[in-house]
Amino acid sequence: MTLSVDRPVLYPDSDGQPMADNTRQFQWIVLIKENLECCFADQPNVFVAGDLLWYPVEGEPKIRVAPDVFVVFGRTKGDRGSYRQWEEGNIAPQVVFEILSPGNRLQAMVNKQLFYQRYGVEEYYIYDPDHHDFVGLQRVEGELQVIEAIAQWTSPCLGIRFEFTPEALTIYRPDGEKFLTTIELAQERKAAREEAAAERQRAEAERQRAERLAAQLRALGIEPES
Repeated sequence: MTLSVDRPVLYPDSDGQPMADNTRQFQWIVLIKENLECCFADQPNVFVAGDLLWYPVEGEPKIRVAPDVFVVFGRTKGDRGSYRQWEEGNIAPQVVFEILSPGNRLQAMVNKQLFYQRYGVEEYYIYDPDHHDFVGLQRVEGELQVIEAIAQWTSPCLGIRFEFTPEALTIYRPDGEKFLTTIELAQERKAAREEAAAERQRAEAERQRAERLAAQLRALGIEPES
């Protein structure tokens, strides 16, 4: 008699798909993910992830998706091989971003929308940097519906603001600062360091000028005021 043995269910950490199909798509994924990390850096119970597999149903490893970026409120930061919802207080990601590339087909986006609607996503944003198309969807009465006012839209969950014009998509943090690339951040820091160094030089030059003036006054028998 052969005894059956229950094998553990495997939840792979990779779906074998590349994170991005091209450099433009990758740059947008990194821009959104890293700036969201900055937005919520001081909030320990906001988890931000990029290209991480999300398994919403225990025991169903085939039910999964890897959003380009997603945000979960109510879950601690930290490293994960995948987001297994039943191990995370059964909290679904509230906000999802997808950056389209030539490899993304319309049917795949439709399938993802249905997935996100079924499993509890509150806000879903799709940007196509090649064709400069931007669509947002928000959950209304249980369904993800298109946001008509997306050109000037503030995310209810994230507090970030989207400014979409025929020329560009610009995203602003809740404090009003623009989402910046790593290069732009480095340039800002360099400029700040250079300004600080220039200020120190100005202060030192003023101190030396004051010392010279004091020495001249003393040479004339005048004690400079403190």
